Amino acid sequence: MDELYVDQLLSRPVETVAPNTPIPEAAATLIEHDVGAVVVVDDADRTVGLLTATDVVALVRDGTAAAGVTVADRMRTDVITTTRDALVADVADTMVDNLIHHVPVVDGDDVVGMITTFDLTAYLARTL
Repeated sequence: MDELYVDQLLSRPVETVAPNTPIPEAAATLIEHDVGAVVVVDDADRTVGLLTATDVVALVRDGTAAAGVTVADRMRTDVITTTRDALVADVADTMVDNLIHHVPVVDGDDVVGMITTFDLTAYLARTL
């Protein structure tokens, strides 16, 4: 994977939600678009968080997915991002080291894609 770049594997488009989105609506977005995460953006479309399907499952498990809970209440704010020209091997290392499955791909302040462990798995399945 040394010469493979993020731009060659990233998924597009990226689904986004606002911080004030109710959790059930965010969960419906995940299901409707068959994605494992949504990027949370502010009014200026800047990335402020990430909400994953695993986060939603945890809410259900804890019994805290009640009405009135918003994405801002449960999103991850320590979002690790990458760029299109990053090496896939480096991003894979980051995913493993941080135990994450979704890395938004940014161009400046704009989210232009997402690279996931599924993208890496699909690539390996096609090339082996």
